[in-house]
Amino acid sequence: MLALDVDRSGRFLTMKTDSVSCRFHAIWLRDNAQDAETRAVGNGQRLITLRDIPTDTQIAAAEIDASGAVQVRFLPENKAVSFDPDWLMAHAYDTAAPDVRGWLPEGIEPWDAGLMRSVPSGDFAELRQDRDALRHWLGHIVRYGFAKLENGPVEENALFQVVDLFGFVRETNYGRHFEVRTEVNPTNLAFTGLGLQAHTDNPYRDPVPTIQVLYCLESSAAGGANMVVDGFAAALRLRDENPDGFALLADHCARFEYAGEAGVCLTSRRPMIELAPDGELIGVRFNNRSCAAITDVPFDKMEAYYAAYRQFGEIIDNTAMEVTFRLEPGEAFVVDNTRVLHARKGYSGEGTRWLQGCYADRDGLRSTYDAMIRFGALEAAE
Repeated sequence: MLALDVDRSGRFLTMKTDSVSCRFHAIWLRDNAQDAETRAVGNGQRLITLRDIPTDTQIAAAEIDASGAVQVRFLPENKAVSFDPDWLMAHAYDTAAPDVRGWLPEGIEPWDAGLMRSVPSGDFAELRQDRDALRHWLGHIVRYGFAKLENGPVEENALFQVVDLFGFVRETNYGRHFEVRTEVNPTNLAFTGLGLQAHTDNPYRDPVPTIQVLYCLESSAAGGANMVVDGFAAALRLRDENPDGFALLADHCARFEYAGEAGVCLTSRRPMIELAPDGELIGVRFNNRSCAAITDVPFDKMEAYYAAYRQFGEIIDNTAMEVTFRLEPGEAFVVDNTRVLHARKGYSGEGTRWLQGCYADRDGLRSTYDAMIRFGALEAAE
């Protein structure tokens, strides 16, 4: 049963159900009005600014109408606005604040080597033709931070067709894409046969590329298996084993730099473990090859910082944290580069190994996925 109660001052409204009670301020309700005078009907964007709302806005009355909507009348405008109670509950902010640093929102699932029993993947042809299959595959990337793709075309630039499934290529100094194969005088260690520690790509950029695609075209060299590690799971393990070390890596910036080619000098200053102000774990930057001199840690904390840095690396290197798979021609994987670290086992100089890589942006992937969820729900309801 739904019940409403307006505070005597008119500053807030309390909405109660059988199981929960939430308060909403008058100014918040007025700012979030959905009427045609406040928001554009076509796109939902606000037509007014906050200064157009009186500073002394109050709730004069509130009631539940015959349709079950919450009707609120505001003073001094004497304006009536209708709210969907389900929308209000979904956007309630009168809730307990998180009491831990490093919490994850619903729908984000940390993982370890156990995920190797069922590596998230999708069939390229099916993803292009079946909207439900594409939504399911994108959901894997949102939940786990990565997913494989199988049965793609074995042709140059096929990776762009992968990005076309959800967004747009982000061009960098490497171009629209880059080649990953052995070179005689490489500008980057990724272009050798050496094994690479699990890392996030391009931490020296600001903003960092948030999505990376690696697409296999040739794979006859011995070794070279790909590996992914959940940076969120590694950070949470560090927090549980060494809370002070976790705080050091979250509270102090590392510095990253790349100047491996003429005319390029990329630098950034960001923590290895990034938290939102309310403690949500939102990003990991870890790349020993690109870490510059760390100068933003006080003298009396530097040794402890390095101990935490070492421990974080040891957790990342632990085989219990990794999922490995070998990419064959026509296969690819997509990673959330703000979360999932990727690596490659060493491979021999015999045979060939050729991958193409490119970057995209997570907002495009999330937009495609969220639109599928939202409009799919609307279609189902009609």
